[in-house]
Amino acid sequence: MKTLTWKWRWPSPDGLPPLSLVALVLVILLALGSNATIVEVDLVRIFQSTGKLFEFIRQLFAVPDWDYFPTLGTKMLETLEIAFLSTTFSLILSLPLGILAARNSSPNPVVYHISRNLLSLMRALPEVVWALVFVSAVGLGALPGIMALTFVTTGFMAKFFAESIEVVDPKSIEGVISTGASWLQLITFAMLPQAFPDLIGTLLYILDHNVRSATIVGLVGAGGIGYELVSSIRLFNYSQLMMIIVSVYLAVTVLDRLSNQLRSRVI
Repeated sequence: MKTLTWKWRWPSPDGLPPLSLVALVLVILLALGSNATIVEVDLVRIFQSTGKLFEFIRQLFAVPDWDYFPTLGTKMLETLEIAFLSTTFSLILSLPLGILAARNSSPNPVVYHISRNLLSLMRALPEVVWALVFVSAVGLGALPGIMALTFVTTGFMAKFFAESIEVVDPKSIEGVISTGASWLQLITFAMLPQAFPDLIGTLLYILDHNVRSATIVGLVGAGGIGYELVSSIRLFNYSQLMMIIVSVYLAVTVLDRLSNQLRSRVI
């Protein structure tokens, strides 16, 4: 008795996409189209608003307010400090959590599941929500921003660390086990060296992410350039707004270039 099978390979012998692939694409398009009204996707409205968008972009190219430059430098420095400190604290916390949350390095299945659930809880809400929580707890300033970014990015970084550890070569693990190594020696000499390039890549990605997130948490008074950004938008102060946007872009770009060079050297 023949069984029906879905053929996904393309190009097919006749050069046409397989029927199963066409059906899948049509189902996805139909689902997206039927849900467009729920999320208020209106192509006519989008097209009519392009004029306002270009007008906003045009007004951004205003003469810079050079008197604002010292304040901008101070706030950008605070933003970078929030990003670097939160990334450092996240690294310290996420490495042991990642080891406990990896299936092949966790000492006990109960510890594994508890660690996984804890990391899910830490990632459940975005940084700005936790920033509001910590602002209400410790007050305005950079401290709640550091606490919020540390809390959330620890969940993400530890998850990435755990996944990197889980895909290491089992043969090297077996070789270290055969020497009678302890659990800590197994992690130190068999797992972490193989996962090290991925750990570095994750760390640099989190640092890049935290620079941008440090801007966002400032919107709720958690330090950084975010409050200045939203104030400039609300007051239509395009001279300061353009300087803030350029500063954030330059910071992210420079950090991205340095991260690429460092990661290539490590690999």
